[in-house]
Amino acid sequence: MLSFLNRETLARTYRDPVAWAILAVDLFPVVAVLTLGWGVAALVFLYWLENLIIGAVALAKMSAASMKESPIGLIGMVFLGPFFIIHYGMFCFVHGIFVASFAEIQIGNNPEFFGPFGLVDLALASGAMMPLFVWTIILLQAFLYARDFIWGREYKTASVDAMMVAPYGRVVVLHIGIFAGAAAMAAFGQPLWGVLALILLRALWGVFLTIRRRNRLDAAPQLQS
Repeated sequence: MLSFLNRETLARTYRDPVAWAILAVDLFPVVAVLTLGWGVAALVFLYWLENLIIGAVALAKMSAASMKESPIGLIGMVFLGPFFIIHYGMFCFVHGIFVASFAEIQIGNNPEFFGPFGLVDLALASGAMMPLFVWTIILLQAFLYARDFIWGREYKTASVDAMMVAPYGRVVVLHIGIFAGAAAMAAFGQPLWGVLALILLRALWGVFLTIRRRNRLDAAPQLQS
């Protein structure tokens, strides 16, 4: 990652206004922490909800990539689509149970078992104006899907298998750090600097992903910037 963070690469990446929009959305939770009283539990719930959105986008990318040669490719999605929904859904569900248990402990309640929809409801109610933040992420991801993957014709070179496994790596790499940081912050009573540090960690990961996006665009001349 550090090799990506040189002046030339960053300058090339952030000449694109979309890169600044992505960074703004990644830093948007700072507003919630400073003005809406969000703590670490609400922040981790936001990132968990983001995982669900990323999974939905991955499914859409798999569907588009499967049709790059022929609509017959969609036949494979009859099997891969439900498999991904169930497998990634269970992956996120177990992750959500850990987040919910952490949140309940934070407010002094005994951890409860929540079903999938109960987890989503709990997450949406975990912080003031949470739905606004979630819709912001949805709109950004929908825009990137339409602009880069469809209009930019990334689907022409995308692999269905690669699109299917991509969300897992994102969850594992990012959320090990998020959970470790969240646990540390909980131990110290959720100091403001700690919560902001979690947002910075997520933003740095977003910079890495944005640079990768720029490199994909530069490697494919047919993509429009």
